[in-house]
Amino acid sequence: MKNPNLCVNPKFGCAPLPNTKENGLYSFQFNECKIMGKNITLDNFINKLADVSIFHANTNNYGGKIPVLSGLPYLFELDLSNNKYTGKFPMNVLTATKLTFLDLRFNSFVGPVPPELFDLQVLALFINNNQFEHDLPLNMGSTPAAFLTFANNKFTGPIPRSIGQASNTLLEVLFLGNRFSGCLPYEIGLLKKARVFDVSKNVLTGPIPRSFACLGKMEYLVLEKNEFYGPVPEEVCMLPHLTQLKLCDNYFTQVGPECMKLIRKGVLDVRHNCILGLPDQRSPDDCAFFFKRPKTCGDLDNKMHKYMPCKKTTPYLNAEMLIEGVPQPQPSVTYGALSP
Repeated sequence: MKNPNLCVNPKFGCAPLPNTKENGLYSFQFNECKIMGKNITLDNFINKLADVSIFHANTNNYGGKIPVLSGLPYLFELDLSNNKYTGKFPMNVLTATKLTFLDLRFNSFVGPVPPELFDLQVLALFINNNQFEHDLPLNMGSTPAAFLTFANNKFTGPIPRSIGQASNTLLEVLFLGNRFSGCLPYEIGLLKKARVFDVSKNVLTGPIPRSFACLGKMEYLVLEKNEFYGPVPEEVCMLPHLTQLKLCDNYFTQVGPECMKLIRKGVLDVRHNCILGLPDQRSPDDCAFFFKRPKTCGDLDNKMHKYMPCKKTTPYLNAEMLIEGVPQPQPSVTYGALSP
């Protein structure tokens, strides 16, 4: 290393290089350095850091071109969030094939995201708060990520059915604040390890698939501010770990006794729906106008609406005992990503 004094700076991390006695720079922590200037870019900088493993540069003024990163065999974490990047998805990021953490939040990227993004072997993928648009690629569910944020973009179309392929890995996913439409695919119910699922503030519709009763680890299930309708499934209200079930600002029509228990406990929010006998609901005219409109989920969704992949009808006999002492909401990795 030409300047060993860098190793005493807390913004850098050093470690011995393989097969040498020299230290190498492996970590760059430039978060909130407020690096200023005209045309600040990483080109001819990060791609020259042959030993870098961690590069965090949140909240600066980086922009312009992101260089090819294929010459960085140890690069595992890349955080370029809250900078000044614009234009289409930066395809050169995909040349860093060893990434386990990719954070592009709070920039101004536009256009579609490429299918190759979901081939990266990442643990966490944060692309929220950009201007991405179009449908998500059909292979979205092929990602091994445990934490996904697509929130606050301009994505359209349905949530890909391939999401069910992430059943063994996906823990938290945020789709909120986009323009997703259509009905929820039953494959969401295959996410047996998921604890956070948020599709709020979209234009999704249809009933809640019965497969949601298989989300046995779910803690935060947020469907508010869409156009969902029909009865709230009792099986969903019996999920044993729910701390928040947010269904307000939809067109649900009925809740059963198990769901009423959650309303009384403050777990279930069904305000501004079409449920007779409950306070703070939509007006009869508003509900009547909605239900006059033609509604369909397509042949496959209509066929699979009542399908329950876990094939259990009484898995929550102890649900009341578990819900009596509702745990306090725990910090969520993905919700934390909604702040710069």
